[in-house]
Amino acid sequence: MYNQQMKKCAYDVVVAGAGPAGLVAALLVAGTGLKVAIIDPLFADKKAKKANADARTVALMQGGVRLLKHLDIWPRCHKVSAPLWRMRLIDHTRRFLKAPTVTFDAHELGDDPFAWNVPLGLLNRCLQEAAGDMQNLDLIGGRIEAVVSQGLEVEISIDTQSNSISSSCVIAADGRHSLCRDAAFIKVTSWSYPQKAVACSFSHGLPHEDMSIEFHRSAGPLTLVPLEGNRSGLVWIEKPQDADEIFQLSDDAFCHELEKQTDAVLGRISKASPRGLFPIDGLTARHFAKNRIMLVGEAAHVLPPIGAQGLNLGLRDAALVAELIGDTKLVNEDVGSDRIMQTYDRRRRLDIFPRTVVVDRLNRSLIHNFAPLQGARGLGLFMLNQIGPLRREVMQRGMQPLNDVPRLMQA
Repeated sequence: MYNQQMKKCAYDVVVAGAGPAGLVAALLVAGTGLKVAIIDPLFADKKAKKANADARTVALMQGGVRLLKHLDIWPRCHKVSAPLWRMRLIDHTRRFLKAPTVTFDAHELGDDPFAWNVPLGLLNRCLQEAAGDMQNLDLIGGRIEAVVSQGLEVEISIDTQSNSISSSCVIAADGRHSLCRDAAFIKVTSWSYPQKAVACSFSHGLPHEDMSIEFHRSAGPLTLVPLEGNRSGLVWIEKPQDADEIFQLSDDAFCHELEKQTDAVLGRISKASPRGLFPIDGLTARHFAKNRIMLVGEAAHVLPPIGAQGLNLGLRDAALVAELIGDTKLVNEDVGSDRIMQTYDRRRRLDIFPRTVVVDRLNRSLIHNFAPLQGARGLGLFMLNQIGPLRREVMQRGMQPLNDVPRLMQA
């Protein structure tokens, strides 16, 4: 429900930011019956701007799919999504110590694919529409200017409102430069890589057979992700200057270069969508909740686009926030209490920190020409290729934690 003329009023929970993780958190918490508001400049238009023609896709693992089913959003997304049944890693480093090609097959684990590749624009539109239809969820258009956590409430000032609003708890989904995180006095550890990524989608002459292909190269991975029909998504990581040059190529030259870099594994490449270009960096908050503010999505963690971990981590953040807040409401406790903050912080550490380390080490093992590191990477992939139980264990852990999965994401 859109609300543009807010006076000072108390909410149980305010969500800052209307990306996928923020919208899912808002919908799930509102579903417990609490009074919720979500604040984002996106909603400044009374008709709530629908998310855009974003050509990117996101790989939703089965836990994320279960969340969308719970919110009755999955049927719309499913129609235009592609399953990811196999993942192939190919060593294209051209180095002396080369790793074997490894293929992971979801059929080894059961009857579900690893993930479904969903158009990001459609996912955002579906989440926004569901939020707009929920009676106890206010969508407030504007930019947050100040957040003050004091006593039993958090005061939030918005540039489009003459008065601040208050809540018992804030879910910070306001991105890597989170103002809410700063207001909670949560520090971060951040780092960067000598890389940029080019992203787009394209058509190809050969079927992708529902397989993602990741070329491991000395500049970083080049990943092809299956989309509906004979189209695939691309995340092409390069050294910054090379990425800038690739980004500026004509469409024909870009398709030709991509075909060359991938050994024409998908045949003739054509009809590339408009490209995006972004730096590769990383960030991890040192705490994930403090002073009545709980971090989700990129306010909590930023990872390189390797292994489809980023958004799936963010959805697990959202699901756990809603679970803890819902359980607290049932026993009529304070939803912003120190106990809730500490529980959320402890449980998310067990998921976020190990994945951050693994993704970081994998990326660095490609870009650093250090022979022992290259040998370790090659040995690890050789063992995955040869030892079935080890390969299946890695596949399971890659999709979600083996323990402490939020209830709504469990099979």
